[in-house]
Amino acid sequence: MRVLNRKAGAQRRRFTWNRLLWSLVYPQRRHRITFTVSGLLLTLLALALGTAAYNSANNILFIALSLLLACLILSGVLSWLNFSRVSWRLQAAPPWRAGMAGTAGIGLENRKRFLPTYGLWFEVALRPVESGPVGPASTVTASGRAVRAALARAKKAAAATRLHLRTRLDPGGEARVDWPLTPPQRGRWLAELRAVGSLFPFGFIGKSFATDESQEIIVWPAPVEYRRHGGGGARRQSGEEQQARAGSGGDLLALRRYAAGDSHRLIHWKASARTGRLLVRQFAADTAEGYFIRFHSEAARWGQPAQFELGLSLAATLAEDWFRQGRLAGVALDDAPLLPVRSVRDLESWLDRLAVLPPLAPAAAEVPAVAGEPPRSARQPRNLVHIAPDGARGVAAYLDGEKTASA
Repeated sequence: MRVLNRKAGAQRRRFTWNRLLWSLVYPQRRHRITFTVSGLLLTLLALALGTAAYNSANNILFIALSLLLACLILSGVLSWLNFSRVSWRLQAAPPWRAGMAGTAGIGLENRKRFLPTYGLWFEVALRPVESGPVGPASTVTASGRAVRAALARAKKAAAATRLHLRTRLDPGGEARVDWPLTPPQRGRWLAELRAVGSLFPFGFIGKSFATDESQEIIVWPAPVEYRRHGGGGARRQSGEEQQARAGSGGDLLALRRYAAGDSHRLIHWKASARTGRLLVRQFAADTAEGYFIRFHSEAARWGQPAQFELGLSLAATLAEDWFRQGRLAGVALDDAPLLPVRSVRDLESWLDRLAVLPPLAPAAAEVPAVAGEPPRSARQPRNLVHIAPDGARGVAAYLDGEKTASA
């Protein structure tokens, strides 16, 4: 949160008229005051009237000059009062998915007692977070390709959107300015509030200042439509019908606290009444319903970057769908151990890891893409799904060598 003329946690300085007048004449650091076209014309007109008044000693011209100067001074004072004791906060709550429209926002609060606030505008931007530290470079020794890439990144980072406060902000009131946001691709992105300004009250002077308000967001892979195949269904392990894990089976496993997203049908009302807090039933899941997903990110397995991104989208979509159905048992990335998925937090952690995987880089040698699933290990569970290329452009999910889904 940023509050004008006061830093968070700092002590409020004693009010003096000298400090007030000096702040009106000499703006604070990172503040900017610019003349609009009408303000510039008004200033030129005031200079012309002043010159004519001194040359002719005409009182009417002096009165007109004083009125014009009073308008400029009043505009600056009202603009300063318009920003005084106004705070804002950038709000970009997850989840975010590539290619899907979402809504961020700027929360506003007017802490003044008597005066409302009008006509604020906000300059916002969304840019990707650099994967590594960027050191100093010289355009003299850099290659033409590097210079063009740097200029393209700067142009992309400089693209900003301006949002406007359409209604007035009453004294002691709160408001929100919506920011329609569509991340173009997965990864780490930085939502920035770069500047806040206003042309209030007459449009003669534009007052603005830069801010450091920003929030990093993680964009998950885009959801994708896929086709289910008849083969490759989950199979029961021999000699065991159920597992001691959360799912949609018939036997009660445990009671746990209610979390956002749980079905109201699972609430155990008697236990909730005894304990004074909402408790939900957690059932044991049948092993026939349990899938494990493993995604391999080696460059030798994937033919092209677009196919790699499609594989990530298929893995994320299958994980979300099977979790809603209570059929997702665990996930894994590359050769890492399988991680059980028991809650929404476990699923979101998996999606975060898929989101921040580096883009597919070309392999050092020309290695053909590997189709199908890799050889099974004796330690791997039976219902283990692998995501692999399917043809030149498609991807598929393989279970025990059989195709269970494709996109």
